[in-house]
Amino acid sequence: MKILFIHQNFPGQFKHLAPALAGLGHETVALTLRVRKATRWNGVKVLPYQLKERDAQNTHRWLVDFDTKLTRAEACYHAAVQLRDQGFTPDLIIAHPGWGESLFLKDVWPKAKLAIYCELYHKATYPHTAFDPEFQPDIQPTDVLRLRLKNLNNHQHFEISDAGISPTRFQADTFPPAFRDKITICHDGIRTDLLTEDPNAQFTLPGGQVLTRADELVTFVNRNLEPYRGYHIFMRALPELLKARPKAQILIVGGEDVSYGARPPKGQSWKQIFIDEVRPKIPDTDWARVHFLGRIPYEPFQSLLKVSRVHIYLTYPFVLSWSLFETMSVKGAIVASKTPPVEEAITHGVQGKLVDFFDKEALVAEVCTLLDNEEERATLGAAARDLIVRNYDLTEICLPRQLDWVMSL
Repeated sequence: MKILFIHQNFPGQFKHLAPALAGLGHETVALTLRVRKATRWNGVKVLPYQLKERDAQNTHRWLVDFDTKLTRAEACYHAAVQLRDQGFTPDLIIAHPGWGESLFLKDVWPKAKLAIYCELYHKATYPHTAFDPEFQPDIQPTDVLRLRLKNLNNHQHFEISDAGISPTRFQADTFPPAFRDKITICHDGIRTDLLTEDPNAQFTLPGGQVLTRADELVTFVNRNLEPYRGYHIFMRALPELLKARPKAQILIVGGEDVSYGARPPKGQSWKQIFIDEVRPKIPDTDWARVHFLGRIPYEPFQSLLKVSRVHIYLTYPFVLSWSLFETMSVKGAIVASKTPPVEEAITHGVQGKLVDFFDKEALVAEVCTLLDNEEERATLGAAARDLIVRNYDLTEICLPRQLDWVMSL
């Protein structure tokens, strides 16, 4: 079978599926913005496409999002035509449609099946909108209009797609019933063989200090430090947490860009805005125990999770982070926000502790309780790993389901 993958940052969510299909003998090709020259990766032929420069134009702010998707869709269309003219005709196209690239591929290959990664459908209802009153006090009538247009890309794909796949039930259930029936729920998969508990794990700080499981370590991880992932709540809890735990080291992973939601005021970052807010409340001696690590490579990231004594995870009702499942896989003791995507993975008191997203006092209290109770940490961690192994293991559960999904098409 000939299979074409589409992802602007390939492999993205297809980092396991694409090589597995290539390993089974399928001719597997990917079109992506990520590379500049044609290359091979784990048996996959990876081909570049590029965006053309455009003249500036006035676009309604509600259409800017779709406009950028059309730019990518047009560029990917031309690359697909070139690929077709060179003799490549896929039987199946598997695409992450979030950036629009796959909008016109059925025009190039009308007989190919198109399967899409269904990450999220934007909803103008609480708690999907106006969850955090600090940044969006209420749902405006125009939000319904704006988000309807933001879903243009989704609806255009619904018309041409044969099937979808979504990593969690929460994400799949955001989609309208008419397309929801076509979505298979299957997570991308967790390497539970690599992400295991390690009593001898070590993590080295940038200054050279080596931390182990003997240290009282509290971790907080985001791709980017921003409100959508509860960074502001975490930072506002930090003064009291540092005061209550004079031996704790706080390890914070995340960049200064924005992955989701509104950008900060021009020239600022959410990271620095909330540092500036809480820093006057934290003595220098306590602040010395707070370590902003930025983005770190995956191997030391695994070590960080393995040395963590308590891990904090906060999120709006939104796409669930891989880092939560990875922490559960290493038997991490977790305090997380009581929001719908998290509740799909964690039952309070079973696989972790859940607190109201906005309740920083409850957050501090639960973290302190877990830091003081080794037996409870071990019990929660063991249950967390058991759930991941049974439901989200890459080799035994998720990859076989993904392959079955592909073959069913």
